[in-house]
Amino acid sequence: MTPRRRLAAPLAGLILLTGIAGCGIPKESEVRVDGQVTAARPGSSSYRRDEPPGPTASGTDRKALVTNFLSAAAGEADRAYYRVKQFVAPDGRGRIQEKQASEVALTVVRLRETPVITETTDGIKVTLRVQQIGLLRADGTLVPPVATDTEYRFKLSAAQEDKPDAGWYVKDPPPNVLLLSDDALRQYYQTHTVYFWNTDRTRLVPDQRYLPLAVPDERRVTEVVRWLTAGPSEWLGPGTRRLPDGTRLINNATESDGQWEVNLDMPVDADDKRVEQFVDQLVWSLPELDGQLELKIHNQSRKKVPDLAAHRRANPAYPVTGDPQRFCVYDGAVHPLAFAGEASGQVPVAAAYNKGVVSAGFSRSGDAVLAALVTAGPDQRQRLTVGAGAAPVSVFQRSTQSYASMGRPVWLRSPDPERPQGLVVADGRLYRFDGNAQLRVLPLTVEGKVTAVAASLDGHRIAAIAGGDLYVAAVNLNGGVVSVGPARRLVTSLTDLSAVDWATETSLDLAGSVGRPAVYQISVDGALETALRNDVGARVTHLSTYPLNQVAPFSGGNLMYEANGVAYQNNPFGTIKRDQVLEVTPPPAGVRAGNPTAPFFLY
Repeated sequence: MTPRRRLAAPLAGLILLTGIAGCGIPKESEVRVDGQVTAARPGSSSYRRDEPPGPTASGTDRKALVTNFLSAAAGEADRAYYRVKQFVAPDGRGRIQEKQASEVALTVVRLRETPVITETTDGIKVTLRVQQIGLLRADGTLVPPVATDTEYRFKLSAAQEDKPDAGWYVKDPPPNVLLLSDDALRQYYQTHTVYFWNTDRTRLVPDQRYLPLAVPDERRVTEVVRWLTAGPSEWLGPGTRRLPDGTRLINNATESDGQWEVNLDMPVDADDKRVEQFVDQLVWSLPELDGQLELKIHNQSRKKVPDLAAHRRANPAYPVTGDPQRFCVYDGAVHPLAFAGEASGQVPVAAAYNKGVVSAGFSRSGDAVLAALVTAGPDQRQRLTVGAGAAPVSVFQRSTQSYASMGRPVWLRSPDPERPQGLVVADGRLYRFDGNAQLRVLPLTVEGKVTAVAASLDGHRIAAIAGGDLYVAAVNLNGGVVSVGPARRLVTSLTDLSAVDWATETSLDLAGSVGRPAVYQISVDGALETALRNDVGARVTHLSTYPLNQVAPFSGGNLMYEANGVAYQNNPFGTIKRDQVLEVTPPPAGVRAGNPTAPFFLY
């Protein structure tokens, strides 16, 4: 297996499917693969697969030229301006003011419709109607968009006036901007997950970056080390730790006979524990590497890892215990679900408390189970009931407050099992709760009613829907007190957002509408979208996933949701049927059985 394929292999199944630009609605799929989109490039050309084609690759096809122009800036930052200038008419290239490679930032856009190319008396005009996604920096981070333009216009001119078949140039391109389509982002970059320690250095928190496929294999380790020494993405800062100030890479990482060597300049007071923790970061941030690793500090060997794969197994990024189990609510009580090829378990809640349930959230914490139940009384007011302990949990506390409506409760998978913490949405506000079922408002720093919340597998990131928009934010659990950093708004093609959960370490499953109810998977920065179901049939009111991850792989379908009172699963897609619900007495003859609702995972 080649180094590049070794890089991609561990991420297969975690990376979003390739979609289609143009109208902004990707193709629908039930399978996740690490694929590449092939841009329209008629005729022959001599470009490499991992480099965007030049202007001559499109021949006389004007649509192909526009597509390729929107990918020209992709790749290594030091040649971004050069590649773009090749598409621009020679008399206009001098107006493009270049920046240093470290300052290059690409404006990533999603086309709302196919580019409009019209012939007028004033020449051939191109109109791009776009959605601003973000700014791709040279360090591989995608930050929120700076531009607010919803439309770009430019012209096309013949490469040679006397030779109509000589191709086209872009004339009067958008000033002071390097455009990159989301299709080009998929095609010429690989999503790569790096890890940073949480604030108390007890577990690793994933962070998504983009690595140009044009970067040579032998330099990829160097790029990852530089990302780690530069620190996490801005929005993750409140929930993570940076390396000691002054930490930097000395020369490039090198490889010889299966052993990688990384040499750092690190403050002299960096003790062995800090060095060990950096090794854990690096090993998890390079899951494609096997063999050996030696870390040097100031040219002195400080740590050798004889087997990188074994090191990952012995030092998980965050705790995940056992395979996930499926449950649902049926006839007002939680019941296990039976899926072919998967283990099913008993309800980890004593029967005395498993009544009047509307929705539930369970989580494993060592040998204990954390259980949160939303129940409804005769007055239809809803309350939260919380318990923890060995299964079946038999000691519960009930909240004193009641609400007109409550969402599905989620646990934050706190590193402190003595101080469990969870989140729930009630009457348009976000609350945190503890083992005593005491609800306290948790400010989210955004406007509008909060309608859904989801917690990541590592426990230090959340996703929320507020004011009709999607947000992510870092969570700090120091001292058992939950605080949330500034929320980052994500751009999506979906409207009328109704439910969200974490699909992988760096992507979300999101329910909303594209003119009809749909479920999409989007990256944690909003850049990459994949339609899982383009036409659900009814608005999704409940959604639950098991986040696919590198620590504990899972081969089953990891998405379940409810729409119009009917529960569904993916892979293969279909309804969750009554005969899949366990520990239920069949209804009497002639009585119609109810539907399972509010499906969720225990992990």
